[in-house]
Amino acid sequence: MSLIHWSFILWTTMILFIHNLDNVEGRYNNHKRQKKNSPAHKPPAKSPTLKDPSPPSPSPSVPSNPSNHIFNVRSFGAVGDGSADDTDAVMVAWKSACAVNSGVVLLPENYYFKITSTIFSGPCKPGLVFQVDGTLKAPDGPESWPKKDSRDQWLVFYRLDQMTLTGRGTIEGNGEKWWDLPCKPHRGPNGKTVSGPCKSPTMIRFFMSSNLVLSGVKIQNSPMFHVKFNGCQGVLIDKLSISSPKLSPNTDGIHLEDTKGVGIYDSMISNGDDCISIGPGCSDVDIEGVTCAPTHGISIGSLGVHNSQACVSNLTVRNTIIKESDNGLRIKTWQGGTGSVTGLRFENIQMENVRNCIIIDQYYCLSKECLNQTSAVYVNDVSYRNIKGTYDVRTPPIHFACSDAVACTNITLSEVELFPYEGKLQDNPFCWNAYGIQETMTIPPLDCLREGEPDTIADPSQYNCLS
Repeated sequence: MSLIHWSFILWTTMILFIHNLDNVEGRYNNHKRQKKNSPAHKPPAKSPTLKDPSPPSPSPSVPSNPSNHIFNVRSFGAVGDGSADDTDAVMVAWKSACAVNSGVVLLPENYYFKITSTIFSGPCKPGLVFQVDGTLKAPDGPESWPKKDSRDQWLVFYRLDQMTLTGRGTIEGNGEKWWDLPCKPHRGPNGKTVSGPCKSPTMIRFFMSSNLVLSGVKIQNSPMFHVKFNGCQGVLIDKLSISSPKLSPNTDGIHLEDTKGVGIYDSMISNGDDCISIGPGCSDVDIEGVTCAPTHGISIGSLGVHNSQACVSNLTVRNTIIKESDNGLRIKTWQGGTGSVTGLRFENIQMENVRNCIIIDQYYCLSKECLNQTSAVYVNDVSYRNIKGTYDVRTPPIHFACSDAVACTNITLSEVELFPYEGKLQDNPFCWNAYGIQETMTIPPLDCLREGEPDTIADPSQYNCLS
């Protein structure tokens, strides 16, 4: 057989082999797509928009290397110079991370990302992380706030499960220009009454979400509340830093409302209002290792406003420091409310120069126009153990002002020792219609607490709360 003939046979065989190999690869790849049923990835959108609050589509934009599931906002066009509006870029990164398991939205260090009022919406794949290693900042005051944006809130995390907000960086609220708006008066330097906030945005809000973690990041200078949880279930707050000036109005550190199963641990909070405030509908809250300095203390309430029902149960505050504060441990309710506050434990609390160290105020009112009403939120089963330190002598360190019609019951005090920070010892703690026991002698002496049970107990049908 000639050399030309052998060459022709060899060439034909190679062509057939290559053709069959292509067919095998084609069948294999087609089988994999059918099995996983996964959509093809799209390149990042050139003009992302903030106007669509719906969950991300099943074909999100992703960066060029999605295998590690880290979505750096700089890869989506964020400038990070503190002046440019990076809202759209951060939102596209969010939608990309939302669509994968354990996705990370990364705001890298050494950059300043300014964004406007934004809703980070779910549902998302589990394990989503919003990681702030640089600085995330709000517009600088009311004049810089876009007219189309809500003035009620800045960052909202909505309908999420198993989401974490963390990082080594700072979330900056730029609240100073909001604090001086001429609406609500607040105490200024030297005791003067000065102007306060009008409609001001809460800095960070978690809404209708579950299994949340908030850890490590520094949150500062909120126009109003720093962090707020509404309708959430399962919250872990750990090693958080919250700070605003002492005279910044309405800048509560952490506010809970209709939220259950909360742990707040090893955090530092200083601001111009409540350190931690517990609103209606909260239960199973554990607070430990928190330092409030200065603040308005840890508050349950206010509760029962406008004759509403308010229920708070199973709260523990332990191993906590409260310094230079207007209040220490406070329960505040409006007249006319219903519901109950029950199962509260305050243990191992150190006070330093605190007014109203221990206070129950069932006559809470923001004006002189509140009328006496017979109904009240029922306060029952509250214990104060190992509460020690110093108080500001301008007010008594212990104050139990309970409703005429609905007495406070089952109050327990043990090892409560409070001395004046400066000045003369106040020997006149105040009690009104408060019942309980002293397991040890209290300093100053608490002779006004009644023993036993009141003649008339609150009607359970009116004050019981459904969990």
